[in-house]
Amino acid sequence: MGALTGVMFLQGQPTPKLGLDLAGGTTVTLTAKTVNGGNPPPTQMDQAVRIMTQRVNGLGVSDAEVAKQGSSNIVVNVPGEGQDRVVQLIGTTAKLQFRQVFAVADGRPLGGAAATPAPSAQPSGSPSPSASPSGGASPSASPSASPTSRGRALSEALAAPTPTPSGSASPSASNSASPAPSGLPSGLPTLDPNAAAQDYSGINDPNVIKQFESLNCYVPDKRVPGANDPNRRFVAACDQKEENGQVTKYILGPVRVLGEQVEDASAMPPDATQGQSSWWVSLKFKGQGARQFGQVTTEAYRQYQQNPGSPRSQVAIVLDGQVVSAPSISRGAITGGTAQIDGPPESFTQTYATDLANVLKYGALPLEFTQSSIDEVSSTLGSDQLRGGLIAGAIGLVLVVLYCLMYYRGLGLVAVSSLLVASGITYVSVVILGENMGFRLSLPHIIGLIVSIGITADSFIVYFERLRDELRAGRTLRPSVETAWKRARRTILVADAVTFMAALVLYLLAVGGVRGFAFAMGLTTLIDVVVVFFFTKPLVGLLSGTRFFGRGHPLSGLDPSRLHARAAAGARPAGASATAGGGRAAPAAVGASPRASSARTKSQEA
Repeated sequence: MGALTGVMFLQGQPTPKLGLDLAGGTTVTLTAKTVNGGNPPPTQMDQAVRIMTQRVNGLGVSDAEVAKQGSSNIVVNVPGEGQDRVVQLIGTTAKLQFRQVFAVADGRPLGGAAATPAPSAQPSGSPSPSASPSGGASPSASPSASPTSRGRALSEALAAPTPTPSGSASPSASNSASPAPSGLPSGLPTLDPNAAAQDYSGINDPNVIKQFESLNCYVPDKRVPGANDPNRRFVAACDQKEENGQVTKYILGPVRVLGEQVEDASAMPPDATQGQSSWWVSLKFKGQGARQFGQVTTEAYRQYQQNPGSPRSQVAIVLDGQVVSAPSISRGAITGGTAQIDGPPESFTQTYATDLANVLKYGALPLEFTQSSIDEVSSTLGSDQLRGGLIAGAIGLVLVVLYCLMYYRGLGLVAVSSLLVASGITYVSVVILGENMGFRLSLPHIIGLIVSIGITADSFIVYFERLRDELRAGRTLRPSVETAWKRARRTILVADAVTFMAALVLYLLAVGGVRGFAFAMGLTTLIDVVVVFFFTKPLVGLLSGTRFFGRGHPLSGLDPSRLHARAAAGARPAGASATAGGGRAAPAAVGASPRASSARTKSQEA
């Protein structure tokens, strides 16, 4: 409990986060877009709701609501203010494509006044982005030419001065990806269109070439029309975001791998042993996707062997029409069915990698959505309902405390202290979960916590009654504590297991408030097991060695006379005397009537 309290204060959040019904939040209406402008198919809308719900759960946001409204709208309610990031990720289409790069240039239109920045001679030691198998057992890919500010490889013909390739012409035998060597130029490279003509060979769509030459990627949130269409053989595309004033544009070839072939995606922390200085996303492909990715990386590596500076040695990772990363395949084809998406630390933060992995893991939305409205909403219940719930919980706790003190007397203090410890652990757990997992306390959660008061008290009652049964059988207190615990703990575990399974089934099958209730009940059930095993039972063992409890004081709750306990085996009956030598007790007085002897025997038994 002390450790959890320390964590709570170290993270700077001493109070629980409240849910949508108690604190309000952000609501956004997403409208589906169709080609003909009509209503989308109901099956696709249901699929979109399911994927959005999975993304919400993957982000750790509790008590969020995703529901259809009408035939083409989806309403998303997220608790808490400032949840624009969550709402944006929920509505991201997340169409992932892998395309081979055919041409690369500065993101400003060719011939622009600012198209020829001076090169920087400052060396950079930062790792280049790569696309490599997870674990580094297979050859990895890293840019082979001068990186831009985002670490992307540029064509040797476009960069000045001419860079030195960072990779070898043969696959690396090392088990870990190595960072790019130092000495590569950093900053804004020279992208002078007059330095060398673009190689447009093999690009049989002149409209794409014109679009590429006139494309300006410095417009905020610029998306190239049609880049999301997998049926287009060639598309012009921009970097996903501008970094340090630099953004690159590309001509991309046909789609080689679709996002539907991604089996799993995970955000991974920096790993110096694999040359990763920033967060990255690990991708695992399905069988067909693994073969397709192996083919495109084989072709890109062949282009690298022929010309290390060729942009066609790059494979672009395209998300919703924009290029996330475009590593050069310089160390051999990647045939292991795994790859990675990474970049410089300033862009691939933990938040970015986690969000990207989340949207890729659950697949692309079947429809594209636009935000019709986004608003901050007030709480639906408010502080009055929260106060009422807390008062109800306090009343229930007081009733349980009074009952324990009246029925168990001194032993009831053990139950009360156990309830206080359980309440304290529950509180700090809720606070820590809210800060680290997005858990928010709503009215259903409070109901689950109130119900758990009775569940926790049940465990104490099972143990106390078993202990009192041992005393009624004539056993002394110290051995009864252990004997009663061995027999009671099985019952406690079985009862808590049944409650936890019920909570688990509710959590997996229910939605909304019922799911929140189930989570709270399951959490407190686990806490009940911890408290009973590591606090209640040890405390009873300690108290059994005291005079107050050990000798059965009338206020201890363990008084043998109140429990109608039988005399312990071998105990001296009341009224009997012992010989000086410690022999047997003297017999009853001679001449005593049978009736008096019988009465004396009953008195001795009592």
